[in-house]
Amino acid sequence: MGKVVLVTGVARQLGGRFVRRIQRDPEVDRVVAVDAVPPEHHLGGADFVRADIRQPAIARVLAEHSVDTVVHLDVTATPLGGGSRTSVKETNVIGTMQLLGACQKSPTVKRLVVKSSTNVYGSAPRDPAVFTETTPPKSLPSGGFAKDTVEVEGYVRGFARRRPDVAVCVLRFANILGPSADSPLAAYFSLPVLPTVLGYDPRLQFVHEDDVIEVLRIASHEPRRGTLNSGTFNIAGDGVLLLSQCARRLGRPTVPVLMPAVSWVGSALRTLGMTDFSPEQLRLLTHGRVVATRQMRETLGYGPRYTTAETFADFARSRGPGLLPPEALAGAVDRIAALPVLGGGHLPTQSAN
Repeated sequence: MGKVVLVTGVARQLGGRFVRRIQRDPEVDRVVAVDAVPPEHHLGGADFVRADIRQPAIARVLAEHSVDTVVHLDVTATPLGGGSRTSVKETNVIGTMQLLGACQKSPTVKRLVVKSSTNVYGSAPRDPAVFTETTPPKSLPSGGFAKDTVEVEGYVRGFARRRPDVAVCVLRFANILGPSADSPLAAYFSLPVLPTVLGYDPRLQFVHEDDVIEVLRIASHEPRRGTLNSGTFNIAGDGVLLLSQCARRLGRPTVPVLMPAVSWVGSALRTLGMTDFSPEQLRLLTHGRVVATRQMRETLGYGPRYTTAETFADFARSRGPGLLPPEALAGAVDRIAALPVLGGGHLPTQSAN
């Protein structure tokens, strides 16, 4: 008999896509899709079980289906439907505790994959230029989804110590973007005008949702020859983009805001329901964050199909043109750069030295 894979968080687009993808693997015999609400999208031939992972009943689901692989995707920053931030935190933290408790008692579970985030590193002014998997954060996240992910990873490490026979893989994804991306950052980039912090132009990294699905699939199986898919891995596309570059490629104007007024702007946007401009997102849009992906390539054995720039380009195409068409904006910049300086001369050129 092939693998029996249980996937949480299937009511979201990412969870639904992964369920449909993992069913096509020949070594998978059955997929058990779990969520507290029925999904609106198709799950293929998966067995959907309506269950809240915050409740002890999840242990019964593992036992009834003899699950050997658990893929925990129900760690997220955005509420589903009319949910609240409180319900999201309970699912992230309490739900993970219940799920891990059930896995610990299950004799059949042999592999656990957890979707985490590079948010665990936080965003602070004295951060290193690049975070590796072992770099401690300069300032631990104080709230929101970032704090949830820190707590979730702490519980996962405790589970790994108690069940050393279970292969545990934690995937720290950079900001996930793509045509169907549903995240606070995707909502921010969809605004007609982008508020930014005056004097800051942070470096950002993205990972395409297609690469997310493939990495999850690799982590769910036995490692290929010469690779290891147990441990903690940063997952991001190659390269970085500045926030100003993102705005230009979207064709959206920016409104620089003084640091003291940023929180007020964030509160106003949350009140209007336009985007969840949380404190953790404000810090990201102030200081940025870049992670190293060497372990992803050399140990996990995966090279993303999309770079950070290509990921953002695919996302931008799905959002339509902004107020400032990128082509026209680029043409205007080129024309300004070609203008002679006052007095009829041209800007002098300098050597690289």
